[in-house]
Formats: sequence, C-alpha cells, structure tokens
Amino acid sequence: MKFVTSVVLSLFSLYALASTEYAPRFDFRLYKKEAVNTGPTILIIGGIQGDEPGSFNAAALLATEYTISRGNLWVVPNLNFESIIKRSRGVYGDLNRKFSRLDRNDPEYELIQKIKAIIQDKQIDMVLNLHDGSGFYRKKYIDKLHSPQRWGQSIIIDQEKIKTRHYGGLMALAKQIRETVNTAINDEGAHYHIRNTHTREGNVEMEKTLTYFSIQNQKPAFGLEVSKEYPTHERVYYHLLLVESFMRKLGIKFKRSFALQKAAVRDRIDNHVNLSINDGKIYLDVAHARRRLTYVPLKKSAPVNLDSGSPLMAIINDHKGYRVRYGNRHVTYLQPQYFDYDSSLKKVSIEVDGQTKIIALGSIVKIRNNLLVDPLPGYRANIIGFKKPGLKNEVGVLIRRSDISSRFSVDRSARLFRLEFYKDNKYCGMLLLSFNNKKSAQLSRLSANIGASVP
Repeated sequence: MKFVTSVVLSLFSLYALASTEYAPRFDFRLYKKEAVNTGPTILIIGGIQGDEPGSFNAAALLATEYTISRGNLWVVPNLNFESIIKRSRGVYGDLNRKFSRLDRNDPEYELIQKIKAIIQDKQIDMVLNLHDGSGFYRKKYIDKLHSPQRWGQSIIIDQEKIKTRHYGGLMALAKQIRETVNTAINDEGAHYHIRNTHTREGNVEMEKTLTYFSIQNQKPAFGLEVSKEYPTHERVYYHLLLVESFMRKLGIKFKRSFALQKAAVRDRIDNHVNLSINDGKIYLDVAHARRRLTYVPLKKSAPVNLDSGSPLMAIINDHKGYRVRYGNRHVTYLQPQYFDYDSSLKKVSIEVDGQTKIIALGSIVKIRNNLLVDPLPGYRANIIGFKKPGLKNEVGVLIRRSDISSRFSVDRSARLFRLEFYKDNKYCGMLLLSFNNKKSAQLSRLSANIGASVP
C-alpha cells in the first residue's frame, strides 16, 4: 500500500524564540496527512483555548502518530500556541470568539485569517474542533456537575442541518457517532450526549465561534467536548475515540503507533518527549528531565533552532538561558555554554557491552553494562559527569554507569547521560547514553533525593 508522506506547514516563524517570553507570536502548524488513494478530508483543530490539554494533546497525537491509507487528515494541533505555552485560556482573549467580527488591530487578526483560509479550502469536507469542557452536559438538571450549563462529554452542533453536498445532516450524523462511541465506553457516566446550540436562532456567543464560521461556509462542523473532570490522558483517550469514529464513518482508513487504551495514551504523551537543537547537534529526551541542565553546548551568536517531533514543544530565551516547554508543562531549563561548531564528524565507532557499533551523532545509545569510544584521531570525547584525574579525552576508556556522577544526568532517574564530541575547542555533536540494568536502577533510586534538590 502506498502513502503520501505527511506535509507539515508552519504558518509563522518563531518556534524557538530568540527574544523574550512575551514575543508577539508562536507558530501553529498544519499537518497534511494524505493518502495516494484519496477520499474525504477532515480538518482537526486542537488548542484553540490554551487551558485545554486534552484537546491539544489529542490533536498532537493525530498529527504525529497516525498514518492515513485512504482519505485525508489535516491537523492543526496547536492553534493558540502562545496561550498553550503560557497556560492561559487566551492571552489576547478567547480565540474561539473571534470568528465573526474582529478588529484589524487585534494581535490575533492574522492568525484568524489564516485558519479561516484553511477552513475554507475546497478540499475540506468536515471540521472537528476539540475542546475540554466543564462537568458533564445533560439536557435536564441533575446536579451542579451534570446539567444543561455544562459542556463535557458532548458533541456540539450549531443546527440540525446545513445545505452541502456531503454530511449536511449534522444531527443525524452526531447521533450515529454518539451511538458508536458509547458502545465502546463501559462507564455510562462517560457516555456522550448531543448539544444543539441553535446558534442562528440568536445565540450571540456561539455566532462568534469557529464551528459556526465553518457551517456558514458550507463546511459541516462539530465541537467535540471531553470533560475536564478526567485527567489529561483520559481526556485524550475520549477525544481519540470520537475522532476515530468520525474517520471511520467517512471511510478514512488509518493506523496509529499505539494501542487505544488509557495506559498506552498516557505513555505516549508523558514518556516520548524528545527535542533536537541546531540540526541535531543536541539531542535530548526530556520526558523526565531535571529542572535544570547545565553546560549545554550552544552555538555562539546564533539563534537556537528547535526541531521536535512534537508540535507542542517550544524553547524560550530569557537572556540567561532557555526554558523548554511541552504544551502547558515546564520541562527543563537549559543553561548554555557557548562554542563554535564543527560539522566534520557524523558517526562514531563505540563498543557497547562488548559489541562494536557505528552510531550517528544525535542518537540514543542503549547500554546494559559499559561502553568504550573507539579511537578518534583529532577528536575529543567527553561524558558529562565522568571525571578521572589527568584525563582530558575519554576515547579508549571503558566506562560503566557507576563511573558517572548521578547529578549530571539528563533525567531525574539518573539513567540518561550526554556523550559529547569536540574538535580542538569546537563542538561537533553528541550521543545520549541510556543505561538500563539492575545497578543503574539502584543508583536511580539513590539519586532521587539528588534530583529533587537541583534548582
């Protein structure tokens, strides 16, 4: 089966901010995941409000962990990226109330125009706007958490029908999706309900929203609300159940890289957080990073270029160092040491547990017992945290996990360490060493208090 490689379009240009945290804009990305055997196209939008992590984490997984074999999936996982990073519903006001009328002087005017253009693209057949909503929507009042004033666990439509060639019966389609999804949810309290906002009948607030803009442009649109009562990974799970039901209904065929189970979803969003800086010169797994990483070799007088598999990652320069954000989470702080860069070294030969391996810089090396860097004439190897009196080059030295100080690890469990390479005084690149044996597990437990004390 043939596939078209996903296309990623960045609609602004400030992913790794070189000014202050309060720079005017962060990027949002559009991922086009398109199959050779084309079919309908669904546009998924996450993160329109920055305090809804179920929304933007679900959309991020759809953008990065799904493969499409029939039909097309366009995903904007981080529409209101600045608000996501700053843990705000909307830094410049509620972005989901700016689709009717908006002053040209509004800081988000250009952002709104660009997402409107994507929605209006002739290829788009349906729009799904993901939200985390309060409580549990019910048509009749049950209690404060279950009432008509709540939004969680609901499929939102603005009206029952719209005039369009396909999928115009919004209520009928919402009912079909609700029945399909609810059969897969054992907990009756988590079942979905349909909420019709009757927007064109005088609902002034809903007239300003993205979904109403969509249906005014003959694009079937639904708001998908998951309850904020659930932890983030469960919100993501319920969002994906809904989105996949829509995809199957429209005949979009897909595969994902993980099982659609709550524990697997939690693992994907919590334990797979990697970033690459300056064309792979620095590669870090920061899922469980220490609060501060010191002596990070950055290039003199040059911006920091971030390349991450996640659209939720950002690096922010505060003029002393760089704060790393993953969605609305603070991940770590990079304290730089500046070098000129050298690009002459691409691969190195390393003996890992007695076996010789040729490894490209910018990789993770898994180690059980020990490693030894083979001779590298003209280059110097340096494992951060390893120290031996009189030794300035660690090439040709057998090194075990116990030889490396825990307080220099990348992660709080003291399993990940940096192996850096230099030519003269120029930085060439690094490998990330991942130790995994019983002794390292013991060291990890012993180092827990060390990790907690790092500022």
